[in-house]
Amino acid sequence: MFYGAVVWDPWLIVAQIVCLQCLYYLTLGAFLSFLVGTRVSRLSLVYFFDFATITTSTVTGWCVIASFLLSSIAGAGYMLYLIERAKKCLDFAATLYIIHLFICLIYGGWPSSITWWFVNGIGVAVMALLGEYLCIRRELKEIPITRYRSKLVSYSLIQT
Repeated sequence: MFYGAVVWDPWLIVAQIVCLQCLYYLTLGAFLSFLVGTRVSRLSLVYFFDFATITTSTVTGWCVIASFLLSSIAGAGYMLYLIERAKKCLDFAATLYIIHLFICLIYGGWPSSITWWFVNGIGVAVMALLGEYLCIRRELKEIPITRYRSKLVSYSLIQT
């Protein structure tokens, strides 16, 4: 949390990416099971990685869209505690969604749905901007120094 000279630590960056990705998918799974799981007979990885499930033509599709957007809001909260720096939020949010794109490519092919691109574009923007906002608010908090000051004052009174 102290922002002096930062040492470049690739293992820390990889660990942050892995933790953020796992938390994102756990949250997405929770939202999908709550919003979509009640509407379908069997919840599977299709709802995570297949672009065809993100559609505005069905109520289930809207629930999938809501799950993705709520997960991006939660991801911004995770970045507040995992990343802690506002200037890194865009990098980590973009990395998360690029990895998600690669997993979607492997799972179901190139996402040809404009809705998929729109939802994920809004998701990365929400995650990055909200994460930056939350981190900036934390970075701009005043540092309480009343204890240190009271010790200094009492020490100076003792010496005089």
